[in-house]
Amino acid sequence: MSGRASLGERPPISIPHSPFRIPHCVSGGWAVKIAVLFDTLHPEWEDADYKKEVEAKTEEAEYDVARALMRNGHDVLMVGVAGALESVLARLAAFQPKLVFNGCESFRGKARHEYGLAAVLEMHGYRYTGSPPTALLVARNKALAKKILAYHGIRVPAFAEFPPGERPVRPSALRFPLIVKPLLEDASVGISQASVVENDEDLAERVKFIHEKHRQAAIVEELIEGRELYVGLLGNDKLQVLPIIELTFGQTDTGEHRIATYKAKWDEEYRRRKKIRNVFAKGLPDDVAAQIGDICTMAFHALWLRDYGRVDLRLTHDEAVYVLEMNPNPFLACDNEMSDAADRAGMRYDAFIERIVDEAMARDHG
Repeated sequence: MSGRASLGERPPISIPHSPFRIPHCVSGGWAVKIAVLFDTLHPEWEDADYKKEVEAKTEEAEYDVARALMRNGHDVLMVGVAGALESVLARLAAFQPKLVFNGCESFRGKARHEYGLAAVLEMHGYRYTGSPPTALLVARNKALAKKILAYHGIRVPAFAEFPPGERPVRPSALRFPLIVKPLLEDASVGISQASVVENDEDLAERVKFIHEKHRQAAIVEELIEGRELYVGLLGNDKLQVLPIIELTFGQTDTGEHRIATYKAKWDEEYRRRKKIRNVFAKGLPDDVAAQIGDICTMAFHALWLRDYGRVDLRLTHDEAVYVLEMNPNPFLACDNEMSDAADRAGMRYDAFIERIVDEAMARDHG
């Protein structure tokens, strides 16, 4: 959503050698067979159909990733996932990739089944990018993730979970204003200005809305006022913390809450009208930035993330850091916040995607 940062000279990117690679004379480096796996609205399409979209410069994350991989010299097969997995597995078996670049964010339209694709890849013996099924499953469940983070001493908002059919009785320790979210969604799905409630009557109404509209439990959290920060991370045992992104709210006199609603993240016309922008965070003291990096690193490992991920934070006026959510599968499109942060760190988009490939190839393959 934010434009690519204008940078001066960038340091060279060191890409470690992997024994799984085969020489590729065009790029001068090393290449492998990589299958790009992603959600699709066109289950009948073959690799050649998707490649036409790649060549046409269609703006979708999977096409951006495929273009980067091909520019890096890799042999790429594009495999869309919609429903039945038989054809997906048949295409993978015929191609025999050394790596699957896993871009799936849901299965059969349900984000809660995102972990299942990683599980299928693992059970069939494929090496793939990104987090394992456990991390995808745990991070998807906002309440479970917060319990684990709190166990590790990471500050999270006070919260309560209300399953479908259960009348919401607010614990006395849970103080208004509160924000009501679907338990198992991401990308701010189900979050709007109406998600913030100030009394028990509105709380009950919003919880009921989540139950009926999204067919899942609601999580109710104390609304943490402060700066909305996003921190991308790359690596495994040793993590690189990318430059911090901030979601800024230009209009402050409208009476609306400064929260990352679905429209605030994805509706470009709304963002322009409200002067909402994703920018590199400014004015963070060095010790606060270091603390944020330490907290994000701890959270990444606590929830078993792998290769890359993003942490969503709130920084209060007195510099207390709250982890709102962990995203093990953030949006990897070109000219978006994760790639912009990598660009600021010295990795243009192709090098950023190659870094993810290298992290996946370098770690142990169970």
